[in-house]
Amino acid sequence: MTDRTVILANGEFPRRSDLLTLLRRAESVVCCDGAARKLLDFGREPDWIVGDMDSLGPELKARFSERTVRFAEQETNDLAKAFRFCRSRGIKPVAVLGASGGREDHLLGNLSRFAECAEPDCRLYTESGFFVVFTGQGRFHGPVGRAVSIFSFDPAQKITSDGLKYPLRELSLSRWHAGTLNEIAAPEFSLTASTDTPVLLFFSETAPCF
Repeated sequence: MTDRTVILANGEFPRRSDLLTLLRRAESVVCCDGAARKLLDFGREPDWIVGDMDSLGPELKARFSERTVRFAEQETNDLAKAFRFCRSRGIKPVAVLGASGGREDHLLGNLSRFAECAEPDCRLYTESGFFVVFTGQGRFHGPVGRAVSIFSFDPAQKITSDGLKYPLRELSLSRWHAGTLNEIAAPEFSLTASTDTPVLLFFSETAPCF
């Protein structure tokens, strides 16, 4: 992985050593609101702070006033606002950290927004793996035997796979559990979706992210 822009959400701060290294090496870090304090405690200053600023204290608002971008609307969460900011600057984040842990409703909201906003080469890392998103068709690589779960947000969408242990043949994943706990059966596998609604994949991961 190249060391470019990382979005740091205001969930549980990363603990994995490889994710901490990724954070240190990032060319820039866009913090979601209150995550700025966590990044400072880690020893790095935020390059940008984005959100509705409900979790950022007055001291940090004053200190980083020139790096703060406030979106007052409440229809999207801070992760969506961070992606919107990045798009406006022509920035393509390579990773999202800190989106899991803490409140589970925040995690679900972050995953939904990630599916809507992320580019295919961006990863949302957790302590046990990572999420990626694709639309239409996607080809993926990974070690044989690695667990992969597939989440569709469109009950009418049908998905076909090639290279998975449990094949999907125009299968509608009408329930979130329907595409979970599959396994990679070939060094490369592919997925084809019948609609352009984003599909979310989760890969278990024990090896470092780079």
